[in-house]
Amino acid sequence: MVTVKLYGMAFSTCTKRVWITAHEIGINVEIIPVPLIKRAQKEPAYIENYHPFGVIPVLEDEDGTKVYESRAIARYLIAKYAPGSPLLPNPSDVKAYGMFEQAASIQHSIFDPLAHGLAHERVFAPMKKLPSTEELAQNKIILAGNDLTLADLFHLPYGQIMDDLEPTVFSSRPHVKAWWDNISSRECWRAAMRLHPGFTRGRVLAPASS
Repeated sequence: MVTVKLYGMAFSTCTKRVWITAHEIGINVEIIPVPLIKRAQKEPAYIENYHPFGVIPVLEDEDGTKVYESRAIARYLIAKYAPGSPLLPNPSDVKAYGMFEQAASIQHSIFDPLAHGLAHERVFAPMKKLPSTEELAQNKIILAGNDLTLADLFHLPYGQIMDDLEPTVFSSRPHVKAWWDNISSRECWRAAMRLHPGFTRGRVLAPASS
């Protein structure tokens, strides 16, 4: 079985984003700790050899290839080790690919900033854009068509923090709740949560990562 190295921390939302993707396609991940509290990610050697902006995570593949930015890493893993997986629709299927990129863009540009703010502030402010997620999830189990994709998995790290801090964000929207219950019950996420037990239930402040 393929084993890749992932420079990051188990509690990091973005490290988990990569980890669950790898788990979904049967790839082993060796997490190489980068102690953020010691600012190890800002050390010159790390910046020179792993990430020019000094953040986590960074993937090192078996052949030595390094990829950073969690969503880029996830796409890379699918493209290399699971080509044809519905997690990353083939661009030749224009409609499926377009729906995937639309959902992935919403996750990155709308959902994550809101959830990130909640995770840091630990307060629940009115989130006016979340009803659009309810509309997107209506009559669907997943966001980008009929198959689970990376767009769904990308929501899990910050979505869990949001659900812990303010459960009504999901529970007050029936279609979103059904979607969240579906993706958050996947084995890949249950396994990811065991990476760092106790780092839940409103006690988290998500680290700076990508």
